[in-house]
Amino acid sequence: MSKFIFVSFADETKAYEGTRALDALHAEGSLTLYGMSVVAKGLDGKLSIQRESDHGPLGITVGALAGGLIGLLGGPIGAAIGFGGGALMGSFSDLANLGVGKSFIEDVSKALTPGRVAVVAEITEEWVTPLNTRMQALGGVVHRNWRAVVEDDLSQKEMASIRAELSELKAEYEHAKVDGKASLKESISALEDLERSTADRLKSRIAELSHETEAKLNALQAQASRASGDLKTKIENRIVNLQSDGARRVRQLEQAWGLTKKALAS
Repeated sequence: MSKFIFVSFADETKAYEGTRALDALHAEGSLTLYGMSVVAKGLDGKLSIQRESDHGPLGITVGALAGGLIGLLGGPIGAAIGFGGGALMGSFSDLANLGVGKSFIEDVSKALTPGRVAVVAEITEEWVTPLNTRMQALGGVVHRNWRAVVEDDLSQKEMASIRAELSELKAEYEHAKVDGKASLKESISALEDLERSTADRLKSRIAELSHETEAKLNALQAQASRASGDLKTKIENRIVNLQSDGARRVRQLEQAWGLTKKALAS
């Protein structure tokens, strides 16, 4: 499974040296780099993206991470730590769906002080030493976050919750008095709309995940074609692990979508 990394530097020059170091580590096969962005915090405390990640399935993921961090950490000083307020909770939810943990966000909040610049990236690595060594030589401080898969599990639970509530409302509707049926019918209709929109979102997520996995496989296969010996074996193992994980996640989402599609058809 991939990781998100956040590497903070003293200034923009060092941060861009950090991006070149990441490219070099990818070229030599020490890690696989899927995408990266550069974000900065001005002396006035404002956050901005200095370099956007490449477009495409991999760039979208890192771009969403960088944008989510800016949305969450760009508010009042200290607000991100408390996660208070609707907008902050919305940004935190978006990051959680990407597989970002609260402790990682807290580390980032503390590391990205005014004037510092950071590289945000998604990688796969077997050993932390190559990345740590290169970044420490540039004065960079590395923070890692295993990309937890929470969205897939939440989708199944969300659909199960909607189906259970619909079942309860429909049973209540059958036994309700005439003057109470109108309100129940509105609630049922609203839940059915939510069920349909959730099914559409699941279908879109399956396509997005398939495209993302394919893009990652292409990156790994290109990397493997330039490698040899033990290094080539390591990259081939990354390919096998990605194929297995991607297939499992797609199956999980397809099961949730299949059940929803069947329920809607009935």
